[in-house]
Amino acid sequence: MRRKLLRISEIAKLLDCRNERVARLIREGVLPAVRLGRQIRIDPNSLERFIETGGRALPGDWRREAK
Repeated sequence: MRRKLLRISEIAKLLDCRNERVARLIREGVLPAVRLGRQIRIDPNSLERFIETGGRALPGDWRREAK
């Protein structure tokens, strides 16, 4: 098995978003990831399946609650 796992910064470039957004998607369990100690990597095949199936929204409502 000789697949190159992608870093958060590489995924952010592919998805055209910030590193923090990718990290949050991983933390919330929306984007599948592999942890190597403190390092986080994403399997390109998992990312491709995620994109092909339309992804998933972050949990909760996207609107801010009124204060």
